[in-house]
Parts: sequence; C-alpha cells; structure tokens
Amino acid sequence: MSEILQRLGAVTLNNNHLSYLPHFSDLVPASVPSPSPTVDASQVPVLFREPYILSGYRPPLQDWRCYVLSLFQRHNESLNVWTHLLAVPAILLCWWAKARDLGYALDAASLPLAVFLVSALTYMTFSAAAHLLQSHSERAHYFFFFLDYVGVAAYQYGCALGHYFYSSEPAWKKSYVGLLFLQGAAFFAWLSCAGCCFAKFRYRRPYPWQRKICQLIPTSLAYLLDISPVVHRLATVPWSREPSLPFHALQIGCFLLAAVFFSCPVPERFFPGKCDLVGHGHQIFHAFLSLCTLFQLEALFQDYAKRRDTVVEVFGESQLWWACGSFPALFLCCLATALVAMRHMKEPPQVNRKRDK
Repeated sequence: MSEILQRLGAVTLNNNHLSYLPHFSDLVPASVPSPSPTVDASQVPVLFREPYILSGYRPPLQDWRCYVLSLFQRHNESLNVWTHLLAVPAILLCWWAKARDLGYALDAASLPLAVFLVSALTYMTFSAAAHLLQSHSERAHYFFFFLDYVGVAAYQYGCALGHYFYSSEPAWKKSYVGLLFLQGAAFFAWLSCAGCCFAKFRYRRPYPWQRKICQLIPTSLAYLLDISPVVHRLATVPWSREPSLPFHALQIGCFLLAAVFFSCPVPERFFPGKCDLVGHGHQIFHAFLSLCTLFQLEALFQDYAKRRDTVVEVFGESQLWWACGSFPALFLCCLATALVAMRHMKEPPQVNRKRDK
C-alpha cells in the first residue's frame, strides 16, 4: 500500500507529467502561426494603449491569422470580444423562442422588428471584429473601429424603428418630435457615425477632452431622440397595464450604466494594472449594452404582440416599408462616410509610432 502511495505522490509532484496536457498550439496545424505572447503597454505604439491598462496587449504586425486565433488567447481585449460574441446566439435564441410562440411571420407589421434584429446583430458583430482584429496595424485599428461606428449607427436606427412603430403613444406621435422622428432618427444616426469617425482620426493620444465631446454629443442626441417615445410612455401609461414597461425601464437603466462606464475609465483608474484582463470599464460597458439589447428585444416583442393587428392600420403599409427600406440606405451612407474618413485620414505622427524605452 505504501508503495502505491509513493508512486501516486511521485506522479502528483512531477511537473513533467503536465507536459502531456494539450496546449492551444498543439491543437492547430503547424503551418498556422500561433499568436505571440502579450506584452506591456510600453512595447506597443501609443495608438493601441488604453489609460490605466498596463499589460495584456497583442504585438502589432503579426499574421492576420494570429489575431483571429487570439479569440482563444487571454489578452486585454478578450472579454470585449466575447461579451458581444456570446450575446449574438443569446439574442438569436430569444428571437427564435418568441417568434415561435407568437407565430411570427415576416410582413409589413413585423418588418420593424426584423430590422431591429438585424441592427443588433450588426453592431455586435462589428464590435467583436473591431476588438479582435484592430491590433494588427494602425490602419487596421482605424478601419475596424470606423466599421464599429457604422454598426452603432445602424443599431440606433433599428432601435428608433422599433420604438416608433410598437412602443409609442398616440399623443407622442402627434407632437413635433413624433412628426419629425423618423427623419431625425436617420440624420442623428448618420451624425453619430460621422462624429465618431471624425473624433477618431482627428485627435491623437493622449486624447483631449474635445474628442469625447465629438463622440458624445451626436450619440447622446441620437439616443435622446430614439428613446423619447419610450420615456413618454413610461411617464404617462400605468405600468400595471403594460407588461413591457418594466423591460423598457431595464433597458434604459442598463444603457445609462453602460454610458457611465464608456465615458469614465473605472474601475481601472483606481487600480492601474489590476483590471488589465478582467474588469476594466470597457468590458463592463459591453456587458451592460448586451443586457440592454436583450431587455429591449423582450420589450419590443411584447409591444409587437399587443399591436401587430393594428400597426398597419395606424401607420399605413407604405410608411412601414418606406421607414424600413431606409435602413439599408442609411447603412450605405454610414459605410461611405467611414470609407471617406479612412481615405482622407492622415498618417499618424511619427512620435506615435515610437515605442517607449
């Protein structure tokens, strides 16, 4: 018996046996390059550094496949990718379950709900791609984040359509805001994309306060307009009468929390280097934004279930098709804006390319 215990102890204490466990590099063909180990902030160009994030950066100028495979690597962008990547199947499963229960069929009445789904999947996919691939080079960094802004603009307009056709009250629709809502929502969505693209290529690190202004003013105006029918309904309709209103309140709460963590580098500001891989503000921003979208989807499905028989009568089939047909047009306008910004972007100053000694 003692001999058996001695052998078991030898196996436990012998670290060489751990070499038999498979590593990630063993699971891919030898011809496929493996991602390089992560490095500290001082070893990457200034453009890629985030305030108070001191480590976990992927070196630039690796093979593109390294950044794709870094999806399974621990780095400071990992959770930024996975928070939105995992939200995609969650939203699709929620959509499938709700659509099955309601007997959903694509027609004029349900088209805004379909556009909302496409817009949500677009912003999450573009965001995940940006955070996964932006470390390849400076031009890749700008290109993928410009694409991310296109996805955000698409999502803003998709939300506006859902709120307008399913969640608005007659009194709000007759107001000046309601009468100009769809045109304003499309314009502010484009302005949000243009403002973010301009702020991205106009200002260099360390970013001045003007950069946040260029980003936050257009996106805030877009959000205030897009959420206005929901806020009016929350303020004027008894919540006991509308089961969707608590979910609308939750989506607003999650969005406001997301906005706080997007605007302020917390908690990493108070713990520099401690939140590099898990727990920094942008990861929390992504998590709250994903929750916001899930609550929003639930609320819109409940509103759609209640109003789908009357939505065509109230708004008219032509307005439904026109408003939803504007979505691809807006997407193309935002994409063209991002490409123009990319084309006219000046090369970053040489000082930003240097590595700290």
